[in-house]
Amino acid sequence: MKILNYGSLNIDYVYDVPHFVQPGETIHAPSRTIHCGGKGLNQSVALAKAGAKVYHAGRIGEDGGFLLETLKQEGIDTQFITVSQEPTGHAVIQVDAKGENAIVIYGGANRTITSREIAKVFEHFEAGDMLVLQNEINDLDLIMKTARERGMIVVFNPAPFDGQVLSLPLETVNLFVVNRQEGAALSGCTRAEDIVKGIVQKYPSSAVVLTLGSKGSLYYDGTRMLTQGIYNAPVIDTTGAGDTYIGYFAAMWAQGSEIQRAMDLASKASSIAVSHPGAAVSIPAMDEVQDTYLDAVSLEDGEIPLL
Repeated sequence: MKILNYGSLNIDYVYDVPHFVQPGETIHAPSRTIHCGGKGLNQSVALAKAGAKVYHAGRIGEDGGFLLETLKQEGIDTQFITVSQEPTGHAVIQVDAKGENAIVIYGGANRTITSREIAKVFEHFEAGDMLVLQNEINDLDLIMKTARERGMIVVFNPAPFDGQVLSLPLETVNLFVVNRQEGAALSGCTRAEDIVKGIVQKYPSSAVVLTLGSKGSLYYDGTRMLTQGIYNAPVIDTTGAGDTYIGYFAAMWAQGSEIQRAMDLASKASSIAVSHPGAAVSIPAMDEVQDTYLDAVSLEDGEIPLL
């Protein structure tokens, strides 16, 4: 199985702040760092770190060469990344004293993908291959439809969530990976159990992974409901946690792992990621995930569905 991630490529400007800036307020950031980022890039790195062979498709500007080199260094195939006249997409990220983040994204080159490019990319993929998508590039509807026409497995992380998501051909999706806010917007529900059941009821050919931060995660496919706790780790920066979980889960799922095993590894990998600053740079390799000891926080039966 080939895995194609048609996703965003961003330059992350990360500012450490005592608290998130408020309207009308100016604050000093004691430090600023620049990292590779974008949900697409982060998830490709996580997929590769988990042992998957990944092809990344997307666009960068002439200022984005180091993003390309970063992907290559991780063993990711970059032949489907093209250069736009627009500048590379970027994100301005505030990280507060608790490790929480607030992010502003500029799409840039990520929003200049053409239908011709999409057609050329999909010539190289076939039935049974996997497509991983986020909501940071344009023409998602065409990408989804093309993947379904070719018989590919579609994994969709509708983040950041906006009004266009509900107008997409979501019936093409085989696996949704959502957080509480995204899941609530898709399902119209607020309780965790109702969210995953609501999504599968609307899109019966899909399964759902719902990530709940410190509360763990939940999987539902219409017949099975599985829960997963977290691992205790110091929280430095949560920016790449969700992308790490998605990449690890999708990689293990593609390799035929049991769902519970995939959830467990994804949870542990994301716990390790939040204990380091940055997004892509914080994603651990599989050997680190397997060799690192962290205290597991188990969930009592039924705990997550009651949320």
